[in-house]
Amino acid sequence: MKLTIAHSPDSDDAYMMAPFALGWLDPEGFEIEFVRKDIERLNAEALDSRYDVTAISFGAYPELKDRYDLLTAGSSIQEGTGPLVVSRTPLEPAALKGVTIAIPGTRTSAYLSMRKWCAELGFEPAVELVPFDQILPAVAEGRFEAGLLIHESQLMYRDAGLRLVVDLGAWWKHAYDLPLPMGGNAIRRDLPAEAKQRFAVLMRKSVELARVRHWESVDYSQSFGRGMDREMIGRYVNAWVNDFTVDPGPRGREAVAKLLGIEPVWIQG
Repeated sequence: MKLTIAHSPDSDDAYMMAPFALGWLDPEGFEIEFVRKDIERLNAEALDSRYDVTAISFGAYPELKDRYDLLTAGSSIQEGTGPLVVSRTPLEPAALKGVTIAIPGTRTSAYLSMRKWCAELGFEPAVELVPFDQILPAVAEGRFEAGLLIHESQLMYRDAGLRLVVDLGAWWKHAYDLPLPMGGNAIRRDLPAEAKQRFAVLMRKSVELARVRHWESVDYSQSFGRGMDREMIGRYVNAWVNDFTVDPGPRGREAVAKLLGIEPVWIQG
């Protein structure tokens, strides 16, 4: 059976797919073809059920729940830290009410969590869409006063001279005592149940094997050229490819349901 798997070139996504891509894992009858695109584009293309398996932002799932189920393996969920709102000059959180914030996408979990945080402060943020890897330089150069950072940019903002306004993962942990879920892997709902279950198990094996062969998986991630050295990629994937990635467990599932306000359908790996 042929499966098209779409994932972003982000370090954590590429890392967990390394065992499939490098032939370390028996595909058990699946013929796999990879597509790699920015996560916000994948969120949009999932609306057309374009790929059999796709990385998505959890924030996009409510629009996709009739088309895709979530795989338990492959989630990006972290405890106590997450996307960052940063500014060019020191800003108190309430001051964001008067500025336009550069965001990476309206379907991203980062934007969903930022909106919830802003709602607690009593305002709806003014935003402008900017490709995620251009937000950091856009804020540093003064084109925006503030930006919402995801992926590897979270490790680079200090070097660019930017100031932290809020770590949304830390806020979420303080507010709800839960990890903050960002993204996951989804499989088309209309695929045969047996195939979905079999791939869910394979996906878990891929995550587990990537962690066992950590530095080889890091090297595969680095091949996508996101401007980070090997050590930084290693730190990044150690943070985001964790026990929740193997299986979200009760707390991870509770966190996803809390963020989305609905109970997703999970395919257990």
